[in-house]
Amino acid sequence: MSATIVAADVLVTSPGRNLVTLKITTSDGLVGWGDATLNGRELAVASYLRDHVCPILVGRDPAMVEDTWQYLYRGVYWRRGPVTMAAIGAVDLALWDIKGKVCGQPVYQLLGGRVRDRILSYTHATGWDVAALLDAVAAQRERGFRAVRVQTGVPGLESVYGVTKDGGAYEPAGRGVAPVEETWDTAAYLRYLPGALAEVRAAVGPELELLHDAHHRLTPNQAARLGKALEPVDLFWLEDVTPAENQDVLRRVREQTTVPLAIGEVFTSVWEFQQLITEQLIDFVRAAVSHVGGITPLRRIAALAEVWQVWLAPHGPSDVSPIALAAATHVGLATPNFAIQEYMGYPDRVHEVFRHAWTYADGHLHPGDAPGLGIEVDEALAARFPYEPAYLPVARRLDGTLTDW
Repeated sequence: MSATIVAADVLVTSPGRNLVTLKITTSDGLVGWGDATLNGRELAVASYLRDHVCPILVGRDPAMVEDTWQYLYRGVYWRRGPVTMAAIGAVDLALWDIKGKVCGQPVYQLLGGRVRDRILSYTHATGWDVAALLDAVAAQRERGFRAVRVQTGVPGLESVYGVTKDGGAYEPAGRGVAPVEETWDTAAYLRYLPGALAEVRAAVGPELELLHDAHHRLTPNQAARLGKALEPVDLFWLEDVTPAENQDVLRRVREQTTVPLAIGEVFTSVWEFQQLITEQLIDFVRAAVSHVGGITPLRRIAALAEVWQVWLAPHGPSDVSPIALAAATHVGLATPNFAIQEYMGYPDRVHEVFRHAWTYADGHLHPGDAPGLGIEVDEALAARFPYEPAYLPVARRLDGTLTDW
């Protein structure tokens, strides 16, 4: 008789950042771990799992990864959406973890084996002015990074999504019972950014890969203007130039600039990527492995992108746990059109709670060769860090109207 799922439990812990973890236990004693974190809406996913998903997993065959994914996605009338897909993603990761442990193989071997020796990664550098930004970039180069996302302050503003005047660490989610409200000025940003990034490029030379994120705040015309202005900077990519729900508008951006475009960290299914990929309106798919429903659908997205010469580059900030990062690196090692993996790093307490086989060295990540995803969770330590309310900030324009985060 094959093993069955005997328990599915949800852990919510906050070792520096709120993280939601799914634990699936089988009748033969194996445990699989999945990440269900959704920054600022963690408890919604925890409830979705605990109240609606975990009860119907008990008794199922953990080896039926694809069937379980279809069961949770197609078997429910209300499809997609970040809460649903983060929950499904957690289940999918946990089942792949169990499958690897049953086979005694790392997940990347179950995906066809490695196609590269290691995975190029990038991290973040922020500074309120160019001098501070250059110091931050230099610090990341000292850590071995060959690719760095650069975000700068804007004159006249007090903060810019994670960039602060006091040089504090990048942490967009603020603790508290309500979101912080920030003021945003697109015109000032467009005036300042091209010159600032040109100074960074001149200082670091041609070999360091530079990335920049516009955080969905531009109209198509503004995005096209920025892309043209940044072409001499030779960016690895320009990310989230405009809200991508209206995907037709990206044609105008694409027509006006050759700067590579990256989009998709807020998308939750292959359907949201379909037009962008098949019309080659973007160069990089930013799907997060946990938020699109796990390894199973991420492989489909990657396969579609490969046909159209689009690269996979999963979202991987510190608001997804080391479990999701592990899953992304397993996919990355086995996927031909995988370009780069975001890696911000974690506080020491997070590494202690989530012990992992994946490693970072010299600008690259590797998932390791432990069976499954290579993750073990210290549940006793996790319990010492209870959930604390935290929200991403809200942004308003100078006249007080809301704008996109």
